[in-house]
Amino acid sequence: MIKEPKDFCLQLIVKYMKYYLVAGEASGDLHASNLMQSLKELDKDADFRFLGGDLMQSKGGMLVKHYREMAYMGILPVVLHARTILRNLELCKRDIATYQPDVVILVDYPGFNLKVAKYVKTRLHIPVNYYISPKVWAWKEYRVKSLKKYVDEMLCILPFEVDFFKKHRYKVHYVGNPTVDAVMHRDYQRESFDAFVNAHHLENKPIIALLAGSRKQEIANNLPAMLEAAKGFAEGYQIVVAGAPGIDPEFYKEFERLFPPVKVLFNRTYRILAQSDAALVTSGTATLETALLNVPQVVCYRMSMPKLSSWGFQHILHTPFISLVNLICGREVVKELFAKKFTVDHIRTELTQLLHVQGYRQNMLDNYKEMLQKLGDPGASDRAAGIIYRQLQPD
Repeated sequence: MIKEPKDFCLQLIVKYMKYYLVAGEASGDLHASNLMQSLKELDKDADFRFLGGDLMQSKGGMLVKHYREMAYMGILPVVLHARTILRNLELCKRDIATYQPDVVILVDYPGFNLKVAKYVKTRLHIPVNYYISPKVWAWKEYRVKSLKKYVDEMLCILPFEVDFFKKHRYKVHYVGNPTVDAVMHRDYQRESFDAFVNAHHLENKPIIALLAGSRKQEIANNLPAMLEAAKGFAEGYQIVVAGAPGIDPEFYKEFERLFPPVKVLFNRTYRILAQSDAALVTSGTATLETALLNVPQVVCYRMSMPKLSSWGFQHILHTPFISLVNLICGREVVKELFAKKFTVDHIRTELTQLLHVQGYRQNMLDNYKEMLQKLGDPGASDRAAGIIYRQLQPD
């Protein structure tokens, strides 16, 4: 049977769909890679081109620029690397224009990606989808205007974001949270404590996990105080640092020298947390991962000029919390020690509560269950992929 020309063209459109993704940090690489996998299940001939990382590259397609060459945080690092950031931005724009994708998918990383969105929408007239909304609800609320103007589909991963955007008359999708998927589908789920410590030549003592961030400056700011606070528990516990992906192991050698016998393990974050009695965690996705793995935690985040930072948090930011756990639950579930609250003594005091006060510890674990209910079922990547794929199909 000969196909009608219309059917033949339709088949070609589906077969050669091209997706361009931009992720600028490790968490974006993870979630974008899962989204790519879900898109491949809907579109077996999907062609990918992207700025991202190793996890995205493992799904196929062409890596244009690694996020290691893009990830700068804080005012000073951004200023110092302004030329590099601008070069990366121009590279991204030119590459998208040459590739001519069917859709551009932006993953978090708002300072960079909002500029990409504007260019793609106004100059190239290509659909723009945003997966993992910029945290405009925390600050820079004015950016909602740009999002409405330049983003066709906003795919949110935090349940309270829907109400925030509804206030601005911006229809968005809540697709669930990809961290739920990542944790629930992780490897080594049945691993025992003995198997874990033997595999990594650790002591047979309970573990305190330290997650100090994903960037060098962030780690340098947070890890020394976290180690200083945790070493007071060294007699009964061992300290294990989750090494950040994309960071050279040599970077951690100085911390291991100053705080023996701390152990740094790479690409083992979920396995470390699953075997830990408590964790010291910087703000970000790591706080959510720690909660989903049912580990009591204290959020630690050092800021330069702590008094000024505390003032800014109270008067500039539009959020009562910095950790995802507290934001999702709408109240303090985990203690947040940042700005002027970030001290070794405060961290040590909170860690004592988590390890030795059973009622305090159990209350946090009970609240984690409520948080999981609010996040909803797994399947965020599949739901997001479905929205993106359907958008591209002819009416």
